[in-house]
Amino acid sequence: MNISARTTALPKWFWICAGLGFAWNMFGVAQFLGTALATQEGLMMSGMTEAQAKLYFGLPVWMNIAFAIGVFGGLLGSALLLLRRKQSVAVFAVSLAGYVVLYIGDITEGVFAIMGSSQVIILTCVVLIAAGLLWLARWIEKQSALY
Repeated sequence: MNISARTTALPKWFWICAGLGFAWNMFGVAQFLGTALATQEGLMMSGMTEAQAKLYFGLPVWMNIAFAIGVFGGLLGSALLLLRRKQSVAVFAVSLAGYVVLYIGDITEGVFAIMGSSQVIILTCVVLIAAGLLWLARWIEKQSALY
């Protein structure tokens, strides 16, 4: 362990951003579990049209895997960042890659087309936040504040 990294004081905004990142990713895990455990009828009761629910259940498995990698990777990366562990950088990179794959899937599998602009906006924000958390981890790493 690098003793200087453990004693490096970090700005308050770092702790706020890292804490918000953890909370955001907890929400993402809840979203993932809610959709992974949903039924077509349940999705329709929550506001999806029949066509949207059918599309969702017809998506390839790799899209669910990409979503899982994104959310669980983001949660783990956030926890590691709060613990000031250098592994957070690699975990955030994998999480971001999962979200990029999911984004590509939403384009190629017609999710954006059938769900509309709100889905584009939401997933774009998710990708940007994942990139921001990776940037934060890399910035803190350059400050020699991770061990």
